[in-house]
Amino acid sequence: MSILNGKNILLGITGGIAAYKTASLVRLLVKSGAQVKVIMTPSAKDFITPLTLSTLSKNPVHSTFTNEEDDNAIWNNHVDLGLWADVFVIAPATANTLSKMANGNSDNLLLATYLSAKCPVYFAPAMDLDMYKHPSSIASFSKLEAFGNIMIPAGTGELASGLVGEGRMAEPEDIVSFIENDILGNLPLHGKKVLITAGPTYEAIDPVRFIGNHSSGKMGFEIAKAAANLGAEVVLVSGPTHQKASHSLINVIPVVSAADMYQAVHEHFNTSNVAILSAAVADFTPKEVAHQKIKKKSDTLTLELGRTKDILASLGAAKTNQFLVGFALETNNELENAKGKLKKKNLNLIVLNSLNDKGAGFQGDTNKVTFIDDAGNITENSLKSKADVAIDLLNKIIEKTDA
Repeated sequence: MSILNGKNILLGITGGIAAYKTASLVRLLVKSGAQVKVIMTPSAKDFITPLTLSTLSKNPVHSTFTNEEDDNAIWNNHVDLGLWADVFVIAPATANTLSKMANGNSDNLLLATYLSAKCPVYFAPAMDLDMYKHPSSIASFSKLEAFGNIMIPAGTGELASGLVGEGRMAEPEDIVSFIENDILGNLPLHGKKVLITAGPTYEAIDPVRFIGNHSSGKMGFEIAKAAANLGAEVVLVSGPTHQKASHSLINVIPVVSAADMYQAVHEHFNTSNVAILSAAVADFTPKEVAHQKIKKKSDTLTLELGRTKDILASLGAAKTNQFLVGFALETNNELENAKGKLKKKNLNLIVLNSLNDKGAGFQGDTNKVTFIDDAGNITENSLKSKADVAIDLLNKIIEKTDA
């Protein structure tokens, strides 16, 4: 899943020959998971049809302040369009449009929307090489960048004039990649590696039976998604679960047993900045695993269990500069038990939830947690969706690591 997934992207198309490439650009943005709306200058329609872009974006294409074919003359509200967008991309951006943007000219719907936009604005210049190098164009680039707009540099290649040089609009794939990388670079966890565990572990009794628990893995997967959306490189070590993570920044490592999880976690811990262990790891595992299915020869079955390796404690003993987070699911003496676990296992933060709280614990979509840090600070949270709990947790970690 791209970092653009779920974002509202407004694409402004101006009247240059490179406008023909915007069909591919719209398709790539939609494929990334973004909602796309298109505004065209009137001259842009000489190079590509609104019907093509409307079909690809699955939204009406806007070009004028009112719908020309509509006798009721419905107003296309440039303010609403500007406020709707999370990202505004103007591609191709001709010398004419760039000059108008730089000087506050507002003689069409695209320019009026640009002046109303509150979101990041990217522009991809497209013009002949002499126009691209002209002092007036360079002045427009500089002025727009001073406004906080972001220039997607033009490439070098064959131009519509037949000349070869700089001024060719960046290719659609490069535009999408540029925007993704720019957004990622401004996210608070960009450049950080976050190690997360999720789900249960299954401890084999024989080839068909196991000891497990009711963990769905949903909390860990929500934490992984939240971390990736904040720019982190995420390694998600997950026990058996039906949960899915399709984000491009999440690497899912499936495991089964506590021993599998122990090994996978230690392979990545030394290179991680943050480790969040939310998995419900089995405390005990059968000392001997039958190689064949155990037959029902009696009314009882006795299993001898041994302790599994304590993954969280082992990381607490091995940590250097990592920020280590554990989870405590308690049924009694919740706060005291969580504080004890925090200290004993050398954690920076522990997330406490109680099975006594309605809506908390395994299987559900909600959780009610309390954060306790190594300075003794306690933050109680109300019942929230697990997605919101994940965001709260990541914000707490960012707050603590930036302090």
